[in-house]
Amino acid sequence: MALQEEFKTQGDFLFKHRSYLPLIILTIGLGVFMQTEYYEIEGSESWFEESYEIICLFICLLGLFIRIITVGHTPKNTSGRNTKQGQIADVLNTSGMYSLVRHPLYVGNFFMWLGVAMLTENLWFIIAFVLFYAFYYERIMYAEESFLRKKFGNVYLDWAKNVPAFMPNFKNYQRNIHPFNLKKILKKEKNGLAAIFLLFWIFEIVGELVEKKKLVIEYGFWFYAAITATVLYLVLKIMKKRKMLD
Repeated sequence: MALQEEFKTQGDFLFKHRSYLPLIILTIGLGVFMQTEYYEIEGSESWFEESYEIICLFICLLGLFIRIITVGHTPKNTSGRNTKQGQIADVLNTSGMYSLVRHPLYVGNFFMWLGVAMLTENLWFIIAFVLFYAFYYERIMYAEESFLRKKFGNVYLDWAKNVPAFMPNFKNYQRNIHPFNLKKILKKEKNGLAAIFLLFWIFEIVGELVEKKKLVIEYGFWFYAAITATVLYLVLKIMKKRKMLD
């Protein structure tokens, strides 16, 4: 198989199974975090170390914000979680976030999972995550662009010629032509916030487990944030099931 077709085949496969990437990162990351915590030398913490989790949270929320701004301004059957059906695009998005970068959702995903990877406090794991993410999503972006190129032809090529794939170019910004749809955000992106705070709480529990050699549930910020975000997710899940977000 020629390299071009091989990239396309790999990209289609990874696109359909891309929801497993977070599980891979989480499993390996927790193991690395436990090792880091086990060999950590206790001492006084600097202001950076005390604020480190908040910095990680900010990076995650930045990624979620990018996803919200992107999805909220897109029409139906574009920029969705269409994992099972494969590639779907009724129209080509070229305004708003899509005038800055061709794959804004993957930029958002990168920051969301970079924040989680940083929780391991292991520089080599963070570097490995960035390299793995680049390899993983390079194939997915290649397959996605092959689909769009075939469907939209020169319209896609003219747009892609001036818009970078992953590193945003703010000089090209064009105002969104689609209004912001809050219901679409509540329906499509409801699990993002819950996932972030649940993961931060899990890392908190694992850290306490390694340090104190027993399971300790502390009723602090991460606990209440995880509970609140989970309740919000369940409420939105019920609203979606009852067609209240259509």
